[in-house]
Amino acid sequence: MSSAIGSALRRIRHARGKSLAVVAGLAGISPSYLSRLESGDRALDRRSLIVALADALDVAPSDITGSSLATPGSAEDDQALAEVRRALLSVDMGEPRGEVQPVESLRTRVAGLLNLMNDAQQGLAGEVMPPLIRDLHTTLNARRDERAVLRMLTLVHMQGTQAWLAAVGAPMDLAWQASRMARQAAERLDEPVALGVAAYGTSMGLLAAGCFDLASGALGSLELSMGDLEQLQLAGSLALAASLVAAARNDPAERAAALEHAADLAGRTGETNVMGFGFGPSNVGVWRMQGALEAGEYAEAARIAESIDPAALTVTARQAVYWRDRGRALARFPKRRDDAVRMIRRAELISPEHIHRHPVTISVIGELLTKTKDDAIGRELRGIAYRAGLPV
Repeated sequence: MSSAIGSALRRIRHARGKSLAVVAGLAGISPSYLSRLESGDRALDRRSLIVALADALDVAPSDITGSSLATPGSAEDDQALAEVRRALLSVDMGEPRGEVQPVESLRTRVAGLLNLMNDAQQGLAGEVMPPLIRDLHTTLNARRDERAVLRMLTLVHMQGTQAWLAAVGAPMDLAWQASRMARQAAERLDEPVALGVAAYGTSMGLLAAGCFDLASGALGSLELSMGDLEQLQLAGSLALAASLVAAARNDPAERAAALEHAADLAGRTGETNVMGFGFGPSNVGVWRMQGALEAGEYAEAARIAESIDPAALTVTARQAVYWRDRGRALARFPKRRDDAVRMIRRAELISPEHIHRHPVTISVIGELLTKTKDDAIGRELRGIAYRAGLPV
């Protein structure tokens, strides 16, 4: 069975009137490998390859990964997305239509939202987010506790709104709208922490869009205090973001340097979770695994995964990422495919959105479907595929 991404890739290539040989040559791969990608026999599981194929076909990366992956959400998900969209549009129009709230009440609500995101409770996060966005902006417009509200807006729009929109598979331009609002708040504050939070979220948004050079530039060079625990963790998180961007840019030296810096900082902080980043030695390991996957180093990614204790991760959502990406790595090895399915299923149990709305994982599931047997693992895999919206 062809994966949804492979089908989209073939459809776009045919629409462009380009042969396998031409597109493969432009993307730097062999025609046989491209054919296997289109058939679903191999997963399209690296951002850099997705971008190379998009460039070869003169389309946006999202045309390959997104147009055929419109997984039907629940009515609750659709309603929450509509409410978040309306809240962002209202803010853009200068009419947030919320209520002026005491700053301490807003802080409590912001902390509650970040906790829901950390715990991979996207459904509940989608419920509380729209009124919080409206009330924060209404309070800001009333000039109440402006700097405190600006700090909260930077964090909410990056670690809350943008992250939630990405998790539920919302259109990329909507997530970018949230990112822009966070950057505006951070720039008004002109404080290192707020600017660092904005830089992190902006770089991740650009990475998802396939704009690797822009993502690298967005991280820039901030002056953060290494004597302050909050700034120390933020510096480490920025280094982790830089490592993944470097992997996508095929820059192994920069990737290694960024990971070494992050590991050094994690050794000083221990396992922590300030501002929802969950920075610490275990999370550095997960990012190291993700970078290896992005670079196509599947055996290395599997080796790294064995050295990580996922229970030590302070953010539940990162535990889902760990199991998902360990499954992605093992899917490359024929004798470990059953283990790969078990790990992807474990991630799904923690956070369905991290599987159902993640294009790269969808592609891996599509490839596994072509090789599955009619046994217990096959039934498990077909169940995952069905819930993710793939035809089974």
